[in-house]
Amino acid sequence: MATGRRRNGERGGQGRLGRAIWGTLVLAPLALQPGLAPAADLGAAFAPWGFDLSGRDVAVTPGDDFFAYADGAAVQRIVIPADRTAWGSFNILAELSRSRVQDILQSLSVHPVADPQTVEQKLGAFYAAFMDDRTVEASGVKPLQPDLAAIRAVTDRTRFAALLGAAQDGYQTSLFALSVAPDARDPTRSAIQLGQGGTGLPDRDYYLRPAFADKKTAYQAYVARMLTLAGWPNPDGSAAAVLSFEAALAQVQWARANERDPVRTYNPMTVTDLAAQAPEFDWHAYLVGAELSQAHDLVLTEKSAILAEVKLAAATDLATLRAWLAFHLVDDAAGELPARFVQASFEFHGHVLSGQPELEARPKRAVAATSAAMGMAVGRVYAARWFPPERKRVMQTLTAELKAAFRIRLADNAWMDPATRQTAIAKLDNQLILIGYPDTWRDYSGLAVRPDDLYGDTERATANEWAWQRGHLGRPVDRAEWEMTPQTVNAYNAPHFDEVVFPAAILQPPFFNPNADAAINYGAIGGVIGHEMTHSFDDQGRRFDQMGRLHDWWTEGDARRFQIRADRLGAQFDALTPFPGLHVNGRLTMGENIADLGGLTLALDAYHTHLHGAPAPVIDGLTGDQRVFLGWAQVWRQKVRDDRARMLLVTDPHAPPRARVDMPMHNMDAWYRAWAVKPGDALYLAPKDRVQIW
Repeated sequence: MATGRRRNGERGGQGRLGRAIWGTLVLAPLALQPGLAPAADLGAAFAPWGFDLSGRDVAVTPGDDFFAYADGAAVQRIVIPADRTAWGSFNILAELSRSRVQDILQSLSVHPVADPQTVEQKLGAFYAAFMDDRTVEASGVKPLQPDLAAIRAVTDRTRFAALLGAAQDGYQTSLFALSVAPDARDPTRSAIQLGQGGTGLPDRDYYLRPAFADKKTAYQAYVARMLTLAGWPNPDGSAAAVLSFEAALAQVQWARANERDPVRTYNPMTVTDLAAQAPEFDWHAYLVGAELSQAHDLVLTEKSAILAEVKLAAATDLATLRAWLAFHLVDDAAGELPARFVQASFEFHGHVLSGQPELEARPKRAVAATSAAMGMAVGRVYAARWFPPERKRVMQTLTAELKAAFRIRLADNAWMDPATRQTAIAKLDNQLILIGYPDTWRDYSGLAVRPDDLYGDTERATANEWAWQRGHLGRPVDRAEWEMTPQTVNAYNAPHFDEVVFPAAILQPPFFNPNADAAINYGAIGGVIGHEMTHSFDDQGRRFDQMGRLHDWWTEGDARRFQIRADRLGAQFDALTPFPGLHVNGRLTMGENIADLGGLTLALDAYHTHLHGAPAPVIDGLTGDQRVFLGWAQVWRQKVRDDRARMLLVTDPHAPPRARVDMPMHNMDAWYRAWAVKPGDALYLAPKDRVQIW
C-alpha cells in the first residue's frame, strides 16, 4: 500500500496497484557507506575510472571467491550503523535519495498550513505532523479509541467480516490481502485480487520451523506487551491465543516459492461461487465493508489457503479474534503513537527480528512515512530537482543496446522451437521501457492532511490509497502507470504490461557513473537493464505473451528444455548454506537468479558491440571484460546483520549479495577466460555443468 504499512498477508514485489512486479532488483534495506556522505558528484567515490580498487582483496584468487576478490576488503571495512540492518556500496543511493527527500520535506514544513490545499502544502503538513512528537505524546492512546471500540463491537461473525473489509480504509487488519490489479488473462481491465493473510511474523516458516523457535517465543511476548499498552484485558492469555490462531493459519498458507507460479495463483470466481465454497464467512458484509458491494467477481491467489483460513476463523472464538484484531491494530499504528509504542515495535521488529541495535532518528522515519503516504507527490518534486534530462537520453541509448543484444541472443537460441523463438522476439520488440519518472502524475486533491493529526493523516492516506485503487475498476488499465516512485533506488519488470521501469534515483553511481570507464557502466547499469529485460522470459515472465496476457505460448518441448536449465541453476543455489540449517531457496530465488545470469550476459555482449571491433583498453592492468565483471560485483558490496540475513533467506526472492556475484559468473564461459579460472578453483564448473539460458 502507498502508506507503507504492511497489511497482514502482503508480500514484497507488489506495486501500489497490486500489480506483480517480480523483477525488482533488490528488496533489502539500503543505507549509506561509512565515510561516503551524500554528494552531488557521487562519481568521486569511485575514482579514478569508476571502480574502487582499494575494495578488492587481491590475496583471494578470483576463481575461488570472486565476491571476496572484488569486494572483500570493502566489505571487511564496513561497520553497519546502529540504526541499520545492512550497509554497503549499493546503499549509497538510497541514503542520498532519502537525504534529498528530507531536504525537500523540511523546506516545505517550515510553516505548515492548517488546511493545506496544494500538494506541496500537504507534503509539508504531513511531515510536520510526524515531527510534532509533543502533540503525539500529548494525544496518548486517544487516537486508538475509536478503532478499539469498533473491535469491541465485534459480537458476531457478520460484524467481524465487515470490520475485516473496512480495514482497507485504515489501521484495522484482515485475514486477506485485498487489492485491485490487472486481470492476468485480460490485462486491459482491472480485477479484485484476494490473497492469504492474517499472520504477523515475516513468513510461515517462523511459526513452523525450529530454526525460528526463539523468534516465535519473542513474538508472543511482544503481542502481550502491545495488548498491555492498549489496555486490552488479559494480555498474556490473549497473546497465547493469538499466537495459536496465527500458527494454525501458517499451517494452511502457501510457501512463498509456490506463490511464484502465475498459473496456480490465478483463480477467478464469482462472489456467489466464493460464498458457496466458503459459506462460513459473510462475504457480503466483507465486501460492503471494503466498499465493493457491487463486486461480481474476483481473483483468488492462494485459493486453498483462503478457503482454509475462513474455516479456521469460523472455528475460533470471538474473544480470540477480537484480541487478534486489537493486537494488529496497535502493531500497525505503533509508528504514529507515543514513544512507548514506537519503542516496543522497534524492539521486536527491528531488534529481535532483524538485529538492528538502535531505532532510526525521527526525521528519517518522517521521510519514510510521508513518502509512503504521498509517494508520487514527493517524486514529482524530486524528479524536477534531481533528474537531469541527459540521464534519460543515456538510458535510452543503453536500453536500445541491451535490447539489440538480447534480440541476437533470442534469434540464435538453439533450444527454442522456431515459432516460439519468433514470438519471443516479438515480445522483446514490444517491451516498453520507462525511465526516470511517469508522464502523468498522481492526483492527491482528495487527501485531507492536518499538521496536528498524524494518526488521522496516515489513516486518511490509507483510505485515499484504497479509493484510488478502487477507481481502476471498470475503466481501461493505463499501461504507463508507475509502480515505483522516482526517488526509489530500484527497478522492476511488470509482466502484465511487458514493460520495465528504471526510476530516476537508481541512475547514478555505482550503477551509472558519467565519469566511469564504459566497461564499468555496462557491468553495472547494463547488467541492471539486462536483468529487468530478461525477467520477461524467466520462469514467471515467460508465462505472459507480448500483450501481457497469461497463457501458454511455449511448446511442450520449449517448456521442458527451459525447465531443465532452470532446475540445474536452482540446484546450484540450493547448495548454498549461509547458516547451519538454512540454505538459499533455489525455487524462491529462481526468477532473480535467471535475471542476474541473463542480465550480466547481455551486458557483456552490449559492451563488445559498443567497442565496434576495436580492442578494449587495458586500465590498471585490467581488461575490458574483467572490468565489466568488476562493475557488476561493485554494486553488491554489502554487509547484512545475521538476523536480517536469516529473514531474507526465507522471505526474499533475491539471493544474498555474495551469491549474486559468484553464481552468475561461474556459469559464463567469458568469466573463465577473463580471469583464467581453471579446474581446482573453488568456483570452477566443468563446461557441461554451466547453465546458459539466454
